[in-house]
Amino acid sequence: MEQEDVLRAASMYYLQDIKMEVIARHLGTSRSTVSRLIKRARDTGLVEITIRPARTQAPGLSRSIGRRFGIEAYVVPVPDSSTEIERLEQVARTTAKLIGSWFDSDMVLAIAWGTTLAAVGRHLSAKPTRGSAIVQLNGAANTRTSGFEYASDLITSFGAAFDAAVHHFPVPAFFDYRETKDAMWRERSVMRVLDVQRRADIALFGVGALHGGVPSHVYSAGYLDEEDADLLHHEGVVGDVCTVFLRADGSYDDVALNARATGPTPVELRRIPRRVCAVAGDNKVAPLRAALAAGVITDLVVDELTATALVQAASHEA
Repeated sequence: MEQEDVLRAASMYYLQDIKMEVIARHLGTSRSTVSRLIKRARDTGLVEITIRPARTQAPGLSRSIGRRFGIEAYVVPVPDSSTEIERLEQVARTTAKLIGSWFDSDMVLAIAWGTTLAAVGRHLSAKPTRGSAIVQLNGAANTRTSGFEYASDLITSFGAAFDAAVHHFPVPAFFDYRETKDAMWRERSVMRVLDVQRRADIALFGVGALHGGVPSHVYSAGYLDEEDADLLHHEGVVGDVCTVFLRADGSYDDVALNARATGPTPVELRRIPRRVCAVAGDNKVAPLRAALAAGVITDLVVDELTATALVQAASHEA
């Protein structure tokens, strides 16, 4: 119970700018107790105080992205000299903290696998919960490997951090035939996982980019052959969310490969109340814009350089 009070007090004090006296009345306790709770939040690492360079544009970028796209944006300050790996790590660290503050007992967290999510998993802090679950959003097997070990390690790391039940999704990332997928979706073992996905309170995913920068796992680990890549290019695909491919305008319905994909469509994703997207890298701007156009994001965690490129691209389009 005290941990819940610590989180509530810290959230009201640091995120809502509420005075300690008001927090004390809200929690039914004394001002000195609130002060102790806030100190505990700092001591345990729930709250970290950082000094940003005066020249950072992160707060303004957060507001600009939030207004333009109707989402909550968390822009992570990074130096202009940061490498793609450093930017990814900073975004992963912030995303891990946010997920830790939002996810709690009796909740379901649905996560996709990928380069960004693997980085988030490395930065999770332990937060034991009760009656909670982690569910995999898309299959991982491909023609080269089962993919199970990679996805399993990632999903398991989240389950271990939150002491939550883990639900793997033991299907390929892409079926060879649409008919096979349709048949599998009628299997009770698959339907059980799909049902857990539909009950998710939070979805966590990145965006995949076809080219450049830190390679997206779906494009670098044998999930697509050369013919598939050529077809995606011909159809105007710029990237993917949960292995569902998107064009620049967010459309996806008539992309042939999506009929065989095992990840949720944007329509299915939008049924989940909070949809958190973590993004870092210049090559992620186009797929990020596509994901925003598809309406799959409610909360975006993005590094400052990628955020700047996003705002500039959107301004040029306007």
